[in-house]
Amino acid sequence: MVMKILLSVLFISFLFQQVVAQNLTVERIWRNYEFSAKGASAYRMLNDGVHFVEWGVNGDLVKGNISKERHQAQILISKSTLVWEDKPIEVAGFEFNSNEQKVLLWTAPKAIYRRSFEAFYFLYDLKTKKLDALDAEHTPQTLAEYSPDGTMVSFIHGNDIFIKDLNTGKVHKMTQDGKRNKIINGTTDWVYEEEFALTKAYCWSPDSQYLAFLKFDEQEVPEFQMALYGDLYPEQFKYKYPKAGEANSVVTLNLLEVKSEKLQKIDLGAYEYIPRLNWSTKSNQLIVQTMNRHQNELHYWLIDASQKQISSKEFFTEASFTYVDVDNNLLILQDGKSILRTSEVSGYNHIYQLGFDGKSTAITSGAWDVIEFLGIDELSQTIYYASAEPGAIYKSIYSIRQDGTQKKNLTPDLGYHNAEFLNGMQYFIHSTSNANTPPVIALRQASGELVQILEDNAALVAKMKKENLSRKKFISINTSSATLNASLLLPTSYDSTKKYPVFVNVYGGPGHNEVLDSWDGNDYFFHQLLAQEGYMVLSIDPRGTQFRGADFKKSTYLQLGKLEIQDIIDATTVFAKRKDVDPSRLGIMGWSYGGFMSSLAMTKGNGLFKVGIAVAPVTNWRFYDNIYTERFMRTPQENANGYDDNSPINFAKDLQGKYLLIHGAADDNVHYQNSMEMISALVKANKQFDLFIYPNKNHGIYGGNTRNHLFNMIHSYILEEL
Repeated sequence: MVMKILLSVLFISFLFQQVVAQNLTVERIWRNYEFSAKGASAYRMLNDGVHFVEWGVNGDLVKGNISKERHQAQILISKSTLVWEDKPIEVAGFEFNSNEQKVLLWTAPKAIYRRSFEAFYFLYDLKTKKLDALDAEHTPQTLAEYSPDGTMVSFIHGNDIFIKDLNTGKVHKMTQDGKRNKIINGTTDWVYEEEFALTKAYCWSPDSQYLAFLKFDEQEVPEFQMALYGDLYPEQFKYKYPKAGEANSVVTLNLLEVKSEKLQKIDLGAYEYIPRLNWSTKSNQLIVQTMNRHQNELHYWLIDASQKQISSKEFFTEASFTYVDVDNNLLILQDGKSILRTSEVSGYNHIYQLGFDGKSTAITSGAWDVIEFLGIDELSQTIYYASAEPGAIYKSIYSIRQDGTQKKNLTPDLGYHNAEFLNGMQYFIHSTSNANTPPVIALRQASGELVQILEDNAALVAKMKKENLSRKKFISINTSSATLNASLLLPTSYDSTKKYPVFVNVYGGPGHNEVLDSWDGNDYFFHQLLAQEGYMVLSIDPRGTQFRGADFKKSTYLQLGKLEIQDIIDATTVFAKRKDVDPSRLGIMGWSYGGFMSSLAMTKGNGLFKVGIAVAPVTNWRFYDNIYTERFMRTPQENANGYDDNSPINFAKDLQGKYLLIHGAADDNVHYQNSMEMISALVKANKQFDLFIYPNKNHGIYGGNTRNHLFNMIHSYILEEL
């Protein structure tokens, strides 16, 4: 009997260990990456609209027929031929020339800032199977691309523009004045890259005769420096960073006649920024957008290079009492007379056809926002776009005729749908997910009909079924000021008769939604870990977030932080009145703008939150870049109170609860200065707090074991203090 009891105890113990083994850990999420969803390989259609290419599982570039099985694909480039100086190269990306006989490959990319990188580029001839370096002398390169006629390759090196003639093999240096932290040709400075999402600041004319490019003179922009540790004497990394109210780069538009190498600066009147430039379908027409410093006027210019004397004409202006968003929603029509664009002029973001004569015609309308253009099939006059018409937490794909008729939802299932249309606009890569389901990636016809599944993440779905997970759901919270969207994870062992602590995850920045019915990757599993440990996890989108119309989004103008933190405090207060919530155990965490919000919550929250964690926070908008900050706040010289009245630094004396401040010391985006100034204010106010700094880490705080360490620390802090 004793032996039976002992065996039973051991068996129960074993079962318990098995159950425990299925529970989530930070290591499983952030060190082993057990729950990472798979994406599809680089997949694109060829010019014939029938065949596609992708990087196969064996590292080969393969060509297949859209109507046949993928395993029947033909090898275009064998991995075995990708050898340079007796070493194999790992391809990071590729681009075909116009006749698809040559391929531009790049390898060993090294990040410059968030979007930019330098790499080593190679040319591969599909007929001869020969691999050549793009330019062995001027390496590494950035932003290399074929000219439209496929006879040349342009690239940037040392802030200068180079062009290689593929017929002669000669490399021509087209600009001569490029120099770090002084002059930039063809690419952008830090603030353009970060805030306009613009890195390639040059473009070829359709006939390959001209190269239009931006020149940045950043000599008057103040310099910021950071220490990089590892040597006996730390290296000082210096770069140009214009903070709010400070001088910008002087940016000019230049037109290079490639054959003669003649350069001409183009007159664009008075402006501060040139956020976009695109050639029309007519070779001699260039469309350029300019903005004033307040970013409340967006000007459209038509540059005519058909005559010896190049002319420029402004053909449209959009103005706002607040600001005008710059995006990539611009499509140039084949008629050479008009473009498609989006605008919030009606109160919601919609599609308009804008003629070069200045006449604008609405194509979509309604109390919902278009999210992005996806393309146009001009043969059928069908426009494809994504919108939040089903609701601000969703994204769906639609088609509509150019005349505004025959609107069709191609993705009727609620969730978050992304689409990338391929050459010819007959097919698109479709990625769909929801808050509780990882992405399924498929190839579909333009009508929405399924062609084939490219990646279903079935292994991850099966793995998730073995885990003890809670289902994220969406709720609305009514405050005295607004009805706010929120998401909620209940504890996995939820009992309605018990009271639970609440962990609030916040971002809250203008034009950014945290509450979306989309897959959230490893953050989803970290929140599930907290749910397994008995925490409710709540996210709230305050006023200022997007897809609820311009008035809702722009309500925070000139006062970042004021309405957002009021909404977070009010919504949390309302939620904490639930019978299943312990109002004495409320915590909040945010990253970047979210760190700004969590810091405000701990200082202006009047003790509502027991615990607050701020990762890489802005603590005063005077320290952040001018394009982002001035878009919403104007300059500190014009709006001093707007900057100071909602800076957590100025409310350090009001800190209540446990406060953990985390920052990367090499953060080029939100400078470590923000946390240092917050530290000084807290010390002056005699407030105790916790601090952790990651040397040599940027805004993302990742690399090696960093993320695992970071979230282990956050996890422990929550368990100990909340």
